[in-house]
Amino acid sequence: MPTLLVDHPLVAHRLATLRDSATDRPNFRAALDELASLLVYEACRSLPVDSATVTTPVGEAPAKRLSATPILVPVLRAGLGMLNGALRLLPEAEVGFVGLKRDELTLLPDSYVTTLPHELAGRTALVLDPMLATGGSALHTLRLLERCGAGRVSLCCVLAAPEGLAALDEADFDHVEVVTAAVDSHLNEVGFIVPGLGDAGDRQFGDY
Repeated sequence: MPTLLVDHPLVAHRLATLRDSATDRPNFRAALDELASLLVYEACRSLPVDSATVTTPVGEAPAKRLSATPILVPVLRAGLGMLNGALRLLPEAEVGFVGLKRDELTLLPDSYVTTLPHELAGRTALVLDPMLATGGSALHTLRLLERCGAGRVSLCCVLAAPEGLAALDEADFDHVEVVTAAVDSHLNEVGFIVPGLGDAGDRQFGDY
């Protein structure tokens, strides 16, 4: 499974803000929103385009337009903070939602909402989830998209853990790529990424 590590000064700068425990909620939200746009930009690099012609104020110019717009799939609740950043680049995109809550004992995802088109007919999907930790939430979402007939899927995440990447590799999703700002060291005993940035949902919305 390909993993694209986005190595860019603007990405690194926003990641530093997200990691910093002194970053308050408004600035955490702003940095996540901006970083989401940068990750989605990279995830869209290989989208197919159609040739076109446009009329400028002084003549005709060759142009390219997206052949089809990907569907955006934020994984709730933490992925909600990445949605507006993605929509700035793809304002016409449809949005599906996958709501998952982690069972703190088993570390497995507990689904509470799914709103996806019944038939994606090979369309590209961009999954938005700040953390790829154990891989449980990602695998659940990828299986849902597979059942809906999605084509290529890019998982856009701020951080990935080796354990999560290994879980996706083992599942053998050959049409999936991971686009991330960093691959961290490991998971701790309660399934948090180390050094990580804490709980992305709590830091955006509160600890409840």
